[in-house]
Amino acid sequence: MKIDAVTLEVFNHRFSAIAEEMGVALCRSAFSPNIKERRDFSCALFDGAGAMVAQAAHIPVHLGAMPLSLRAAIAQRPMGPGDVVMLNDPYAGGTHLPDVTVVAPVFLRGTRRPFGYVANRAHHADIGGAAPGSMPLATEIYQEGLRLPPVRLVAGGQVVDDVLRLFLANTRVPDERRGDLLAQLAALRLGDRRLQELVEGGGRQRTAAAMAALQGYSARLMRAALRRLPAGTCHAVDWMDDDGTGSERIPIYVSVRLGQGQVVVDFAGTAPQVAGGINANYAVTLAAVLYVFQAVAASAIPANAGLLQPIRVVAPLGSLVNARFPAAVAGGNVETAQRIVDVLLKALAGVVPQQIPAASNGSMNNLALGGYDTARRRPFAYYETIGGGVGAGPHGPGASGMHTHMTNTLNTPVEALEAGYPLRVWRYGLRVGSGGRGRQRGGEGIVREVELLVPASVTLLTDRRRLRPYGLRHGGSAEPGRNLLRTRGPGGRLQTRRLPAKTNVTVSPGDRICILTPGGGGWG
Repeated sequence: MKIDAVTLEVFNHRFSAIAEEMGVALCRSAFSPNIKERRDFSCALFDGAGAMVAQAAHIPVHLGAMPLSLRAAIAQRPMGPGDVVMLNDPYAGGTHLPDVTVVAPVFLRGTRRPFGYVANRAHHADIGGAAPGSMPLATEIYQEGLRLPPVRLVAGGQVVDDVLRLFLANTRVPDERRGDLLAQLAALRLGDRRLQELVEGGGRQRTAAAMAALQGYSARLMRAALRRLPAGTCHAVDWMDDDGTGSERIPIYVSVRLGQGQVVVDFAGTAPQVAGGINANYAVTLAAVLYVFQAVAASAIPANAGLLQPIRVVAPLGSLVNARFPAAVAGGNVETAQRIVDVLLKALAGVVPQQIPAASNGSMNNLALGGYDTARRRPFAYYETIGGGVGAGPHGPGASGMHTHMTNTLNTPVEALEAGYPLRVWRYGLRVGSGGRGRQRGGEGIVREVELLVPASVTLLTDRRRLRPYGLRHGGSAEPGRNLLRTRGPGGRLQTRRLPAKTNVTVSPGDRICILTPGGGGWG
């Protein structure tokens, strides 16, 4: 069935609206500030073959990787009406263990095969492991938390109680996890209902044809975008500061070969996987590559499976960007993904310098902590990422105090943080002077200082603490980040010591963690 341009555009917005509305339901129903306030989740819609049709404007590292999770769920756990499959395995399309994906098939009345699938992925603030927040300094994935292959969480419309109990038994905060997981299920039910309504109004054949046509349209647009880039090969290298276990200045090499509306992105030469938890799996690397070429395109392209048709990613197995099991991967999703973007943009700056900005802050600046809340008489676990400076570009200065590239979350408001946890925020503002100099100046980083009111375990998983975010076209590099611990010394005076980029520390009541995030590089 042929779909005209106007009809295709209407369907594009209808499909996207389903994913967006799923996100609204998840956000409003969730328990944790990480999902309710920071919106650390993503939602998407897939066709009956498991190919992505539409996604909400959520988190790039989630959405680019989610199709591989859906593929694993379909292959390992065929689903019937009323079923929901849950998984978080990074070696089955997941990103890292706290990101839990739920998938449900959509069956039309009187049919035996799914017409489509709805899915969402949400970051759970604790899923067990060696440290509260499930972002420990691990050397194997078993230390990072509960690992779930595709399992049925709901069968025939009924929650599988044994699976839910097993999940909740492996977290420090089961009530919060239960609330967030049930919110994910509510979002799936809404997505199912909205797709059913769309098919009832538009017709089954017409809706299926629109799904296929939209994917083909995105593939053509991506090919056209790639044709506008000069043919040839460009190269770049960038580095991770360290892996938290002793390895330093860890290189990521990339070669980008452009021509005839296609691109091959090859990471040959990248460092082998490391002992620490900054290894990225293939799904994360694929998501980062997809994000970059969406960003470089001259105009917005509907985000679906068609985007990947002209893009090939070569990531050597056993390398930092395609780690072998059982490598630790918690930081690959949040830190190495950012550096993959940086190195790709650096390579492309050699062929389209008037389109590419300098490096942004290059870290999600992860803070995870937990302990026992004596006032509320319950355990607590908290996780957040903190923004930084945006790289300046040929058309203007970089923005300040923002999440960039592979993350797209909000901040946690001070009021929500202090109302929900035994924490006090002493300082939260821009880090003036951290942006790189240039004709266009890089954006400023952030200063966030938090006091612990009870004893707690704190994990920092950060980068760009040694190696500065680069400038372009002779623009200056930005200031690197710093992590500080302020403790009470003799006479009650605060004493400050510097913390490593990746560390776990035990703190006492009154101690403060201060995170100064990197700025963005300058341009020109």
